[in-house]
Amino acid sequence: MINEQFLNDNFWLFVIIFVVDYVLKAIALWIAARKGSKVWFVMLLILNTLGILPLFYIFYFSKHEPAKIKSVE
Repeated sequence: MINEQFLNDNFWLFVIIFVVDYVLKAIALWIAARKGSKVWFVMLLILNTLGILPLFYIFYFSKHEPAKIKSVE
């Protein structure tokens, strides 16, 4: 369990983790909104994963374009 002394000794570590998490989340949400990816936007908005999910989205999933279906005319 985390005790009060540990929290007091590592206060700045928690602040840095908090700030980095929200910066990554903001970048990932911005990319998802620009690409029109509603599912990813909602997942990134709701889930708190300490920056893990936003990192995966920014560096892996946002680079891959979904296969487009050709329309038959």
